[in-house]
Order: sequence, then structure tokens, then C-alpha cells
Amino acid sequence: MGGDHGLRAGSAGERLMQERAGTVERAERFYRQQVLPVLNEQMVEFVGRQEMMFVSTADALGHCDCTFRAGPAGFVSVLAPGRLAWPEYRGNGVMASVGNLVENPNVGLLFVDFFQDVIGLHVNGHATVVPDGEMRRDHPQLPVDQVPGRRPERWVNVFVEEAYIHCAKHIPRLRKLTAEDRAWGTDDMRRKGGDFFGAAAAMLGTVGR
Repeated sequence: MGGDHGLRAGSAGERLMQERAGTVERAERFYRQQVLPVLNEQMVEFVGRQEMMFVSTADALGHCDCTFRAGPAGFVSVLAPGRLAWPEYRGNGVMASVGNLVENPNVGLLFVDFFQDVIGLHVNGHATVVPDGEMRRDHPQLPVDQVPGRRPERWVNVFVEEAYIHCAKHIPRLRKLTAEDRAWGTDDMRRKGGDFFGAAAAMLGTVGR
């Protein structure tokens, strides 16, 4: 993974499928022209405007998890062209993503702008998990949460290995709702979605059999 001057080696699986599909030359052109080992200026500005991202992790055995993170624009801080970080707050207590990162530091991020640029950005690298106090001691410029009394418990640091475009094809343009329609950081079970998919009810039914 990664490479000098944007030239990515590609995994063995990628190479095999490229050969089978006859796309080796097209893939090489993409690696050469679009894949960077750090974020360039345009990518830094793009990340600074985003209010959401998708995070992919896997445990030591390769079992995968994909999750969603969101916050005010700039909730992902670019600390350097080769490093970014985001805050982790109190959640459901499962710790799936950070737990995976403790076992396997490899992480894949996908930022998608559905509203303005209608484009995406992949950022792949390796991560560390750092307590909030330690993170702020080393990086006092990190933003402070505007919600009274709410502070991150920890931060995820990503050291960039490759960054590249996710093309606009098939990305829908969406309409933003006002801030009043959202509930950043709420602990209200109903506003968080409650048992929307009926999993708890299903489990109770199974136990009762």
C-alpha cells in the first residue's frame, strides 16, 4: 500500500483482477495520476468542509466493520499533510472501531460531499487511539466542542499512506436540513433511532421461545 510520488503498488488481489478484466493500463494510470502519499492543499480544504465520513476497520482476524462519523464542518482536524484526527465521544459502549484499531491499526476513510462538490475522497493509513487530555496537551489548537459539557473521550489519529479521489459518478446530490433538524451528541434514545430495526424485540422473542 502507498508508494512514492503517488504510484501505488496495489494488492495482489487488485493485480489479479486487473489482469483478468484487462484494466492493468487503466489502473496504472490511475495510480500514477490520482493516488498521493499525503493530502495535498485541495484535499486539506475538502476535509475541512466535511461534516461526515465513513470509517472502515478490521480486527486481527480480518473481520470488518464500517461505521459513520459526523460533526460540524472541520470535526476532522488535519494536523499535517500526512496526519489527521477526529474526536470519539460516548457512544453505545461497544467500541467496535477503536477496538479493531487496537488489534489492527489499518483504517480506510471515505469522505463524500453530497451537497456542494458531489465528489468523494479516500484516505487510507494506519491509526492510533489517544486519550483526549493527552491529545490536547500535544495539540492545543484542536477545536473545543460547542455543545455545553460535551467533550471527546479520545481521538483517533490517522497517519496517511494514500489519498485519492472517489469519482462523482452515481453520487447523488442531496439537500441539507437546518441545524434544528439534527441532534448532535444526543443521548435521547428516541432521537438516536431507538430500536428502529426491531432487533431488541426480535431478541426478546427468541429468548421467550
